[in-house]
Amino acid sequence: MKDTGGRDYVMGPVVLRGDRVPETTTDQRLLDNEGESDWLHSDPWRVMRIQAEFVEGFGALAELGAAVSVFGSARSTADSPEYAAGVRLGKTLVSAGYAVITGGGPGSMEAANRGAREAGGVSVGLGIELPFEAGLNEFVDLGVNFRYFFARKTMFVKYAQGFIVLPGGFGTLDELFEAVTLVQTQKVTSFPIVLLGRDYWSGLLGWLSGPALAAGTVSEGDLELLHLTDDIDEAVARIREAGHR
Repeated sequence: MKDTGGRDYVMGPVVLRGDRVPETTTDQRLLDNEGESDWLHSDPWRVMRIQAEFVEGFGALAELGAAVSVFGSARSTADSPEYAAGVRLGKTLVSAGYAVITGGGPGSMEAANRGAREAGGVSVGLGIELPFEAGLNEFVDLGVNFRYFFARKTMFVKYAQGFIVLPGGFGTLDELFEAVTLVQTQKVTSFPIVLLGRDYWSGLLGWLSGPALAAGTVSEGDLELLHLTDDIDEAVARIREAGHR
């Protein structure tokens, strides 16, 4: 059993504690190709569980209205500039008429949810079963917990008018590049993606516009899909302009 330090372990709609905490996550068991032929009997039932996650997510968010998904590091501390920016961003989005969607975790996600709550807006958290995080943060008003990353990712895109991305790590980069790919391949249209924090993101954009562009693996048009700013008002205005178009 995993040691969660006394915290709740959230697995979809189920909360586990103590000796009930599993050694592996649902996603890990789905993707694990080791073992014998047990998958032949269990995978059809997994399909039903996956379907249920989509149904629950669609049902919870269908009447959400205009919203923006905000991504950022779960490791940002409450006294960090990134956390303060997340709170301001949440408030500014609510003032502009948007609900705020995050991954529901701590750090920058919590900050954006907090800003939305304090501004009297709708604060949404889409949680995921992880061995090192303990459910949704306290500022989430509407929360949905997922077992599978791909079901959760669909909700981030389907119910948002755009992404605003605060400094973050692998999880944040995963969501960022998935969104860019969807826009690049025209799976979603009129979907602005704003990177908030010039100092943090300039290195990544420099690599894309330098070695990647020179190698021909990206085009000039691809780079125009990402908007970089330090200004929260500008970031929100970018989302609104795309919505008007």
